[in-house]
Amino acid sequence: MSLLCRLPWLLRAPGVSGTSCWTHGTAQARGYAKKVVTKSKGRSVAKEELKGPEVCKDATLLTTHAMGVNIYKQGAEVALKADSEYPDWLFQVHLGPPKTLDELDPEDPKYWKLLRKHHMWRNNKLSKNKKF
Repeated sequence: MSLLCRLPWLLRAPGVSGTSCWTHGTAQARGYAKKVVTKSKGRSVAKEELKGPEVCKDATLLTTHAMGVNIYKQGAEVALKADSEYPDWLFQVHLGPPKTLDELDPEDPKYWKLLRKHHMWRNNKLSKNKKF
């Protein structure tokens, strides 16, 4: 990052976002690339829509293989193993909605992390109403 990017916010151009940088006397703002617009001479060109992966509807294949786990373009899907070959903690993972403060134990570090998060949310809501 150049020295000019580290200048205080007062020296930046008005209306330019915080990710901008001064380069050779001009402010450059970062942003997403513009979409390419195809122009045709009087004809309407049908654009190809992106298609997602094919959905497997075979019940036997869905119960014996982990569909969508194979990261390679070629090759078969990963076959599921017996439950005894997986670690015990895998079946004890909490998959439901996140626990509330009342459900957690105060001796658990997750309790204090969630309490801190709730306090920050409350503090942010209260600070919105303050005037400078």
